[in-house]
Amino acid sequence: MGRDHSANSRIFPLFLFFQRGNSNPDYALTNHWTNLFKDRSQLVAAISDETILAYIRTNNYQNAAGQFILTETLQQVPAAWDYNNNGQWDGFMPDCYFNFDAEGFDRTPLGDDTGWRAFAYYPFLGTFWPTNGSTDDVLIRLPIAFRQNESGKLDRLVYKINLAIVEALIKQQDVAISPVAEPQYGVDLDKDGRLATANKIVYDWAPLQGRQMSYIGRARLEVAAGKQYLAVGLFPVGTEFLHSVRYLDVDNAGQIKLAARMKELRYARKTAWRTYSQLQDLALHDIKETHDFPDRLELVIGNMEQGVSNRQGWILQGFIEDAQGQLRPQTYEEHVFCVGCHTAIGATTDSTFAFARKLSSHSERQGWYHWSQKNLKGLPEPRRSDGHYEYTFYLENNGAGDEFRANQEVIKRFFNNDGSLKPAMITSLHDDVSVLLWPSSARALQLNKAYWVIVKEQSFKAGRDPTVTPPEYVHQTIENEESTAIKRLLTGSLPLN
Repeated sequence: MGRDHSANSRIFPLFLFFQRGNSNPDYALTNHWTNLFKDRSQLVAAISDETILAYIRTNNYQNAAGQFILTETLQQVPAAWDYNNNGQWDGFMPDCYFNFDAEGFDRTPLGDDTGWRAFAYYPFLGTFWPTNGSTDDVLIRLPIAFRQNESGKLDRLVYKINLAIVEALIKQQDVAISPVAEPQYGVDLDKDGRLATANKIVYDWAPLQGRQMSYIGRARLEVAAGKQYLAVGLFPVGTEFLHSVRYLDVDNAGQIKLAARMKELRYARKTAWRTYSQLQDLALHDIKETHDFPDRLELVIGNMEQGVSNRQGWILQGFIEDAQGQLRPQTYEEHVFCVGCHTAIGATTDSTFAFARKLSSHSERQGWYHWSQKNLKGLPEPRRSDGHYEYTFYLENNGAGDEFRANQEVIKRFFNNDGSLKPAMITSLHDDVSVLLWPSSARALQLNKAYWVIVKEQSFKAGRDPTVTPPEYVHQTIENEESTAIKRLLTGSLPLN
């Protein structure tokens, strides 16, 4: 199978169909994200800038000694969180110190690698732009076999090469690496037909035509033994992602940065291998279910302790602030919130967003760094595979900088009164994405305050978007089968970087 057989592409035509017309279960004809219709103006106005800054600059993940606050709580798990009543926490236990070295690897206080590695990426359109509510980061950790040489010893160089191989398979493109002596691993990484020195991982995978790729170290042996798998567009079983969602902090120069306080800590682990055929069958099953039982809602399997399944081989788990601002496990219902984006949409790669958008291996530090080490300032705008600038394309066709078309700051900054884009701003955007992605200091504080109101209400099941006033273009109800008035369908393509 070649590069076009990713099962995610199978569900994209269905997504395009829904762009033109509403076809929803009866339950979904009413907008249950009722937090969108609340006016929080007075509650936000009652919070001073000094108060919100003190709040977001307080670390709710680690205490002053560097210990994980949530882990201490989970070691004596409260009964309300113990879903299976066995007296212990059986879900993900935080183990990342957010202590990154020059290569983006997380280190323990003793200097050991935790396996987590931070990477820089182009924030996904709209929701994940800081100007719309949050800063965030994403880390990846491959299974232990990918971090070991063939003798079973931890080897950082082996791990770095395997990460580069995964990157090539996910992006379906060559990935530059520091020079590597191929003979010691027995793998022709640059596909030049000989074992010598490789400066890149060459993407060339077409098994039906006899062209294969290989991991190195113990991971290579596990693939050969049928204990692990390799395929384009799919992560190895056991791959983990850690995603912290944070408030917007502002430094003295007015630059946006990650706040110390986390809104959420999201975790994903791939627990099962799904072949292309299996993933395609899942997508076709969803289409058939929609046709045969249009009012039947999907049942999501899982619980608050061990997370929920997206049916595509991944378990999703998350923690969120309680009313006092400490992280707590999300409820089952709050977990289901995550499944919508990490299941049946065509914008993901193996159910994930960020890694396919990782900065190029030709970027600074080959794209392996945390946003606390280098921020978005000066990062050039990504281009789509068709040559269009991606963020500009979004602005042109959306007419705004967010899904609700409610971010007036972006509209005023980038659009003329007639709805056309301002050429000077677009030129600036091409050279520096922060001119679009970063809000002003004033807007950052407003968004922080609006979200804190939701935290104190603990009303996450009604929505998490930090809106101050109700967005004008969000419907409270819709009629089934009515036209969306969209005439031209837009297809997506990953950025070239």
